[in-house]
Amino acid sequence: MDSDIRPAGAGDLAAIAALVDGAYGHYVARIGRKPGPMLADHAARIATGQTHLLEGGGAVLGLIVLVAQADALLVENLAVAPGAQGRGLGRRLMDFAEKRARALGLPRLRLYTHVAMVENQALYARLGYVETHRIREEGLDRVYMEKPLP
Repeated sequence: MDSDIRPAGAGDLAAIAALVDGAYGHYVARIGRKPGPMLADHAARIATGQTHLLEGGGAVLGLIVLVAQADALLVENLAVAPGAQGRGLGRRLMDFAEKRARALGLPRLRLYTHVAMVENQALYARLGYVETHRIREEGLDRVYMEKPLP
């Protein structure tokens, strides 16, 4: 059920920044700089209605940023609070993305992750995503993956 997933509002900006920093901070040493989500303009994503939050117990436990493209729904960012990881929340957010893509009439989901985030690539592969290409973008080496929707 998506009742605890809601659009983010301007008042959520601090919670979003803290969540993203907590979820991605450990990658800084691995990739030698802050990952893209830590540098993103979260206020702009909120203003355009692209950021959705998963809440529980009065706290923001996860977020997903969805960007409609001509041929796919792009998962721009998926983050789960470190203390809430391993509880299936990332999967729930990805299921939400699939429902949103279908509602928009888009035939696939698209996402990217840093090449050094191999655990993310493995997770997405288990969810049915396949790698489409690798590219250096915004100074980051990214792996793009897609999942067609039935």
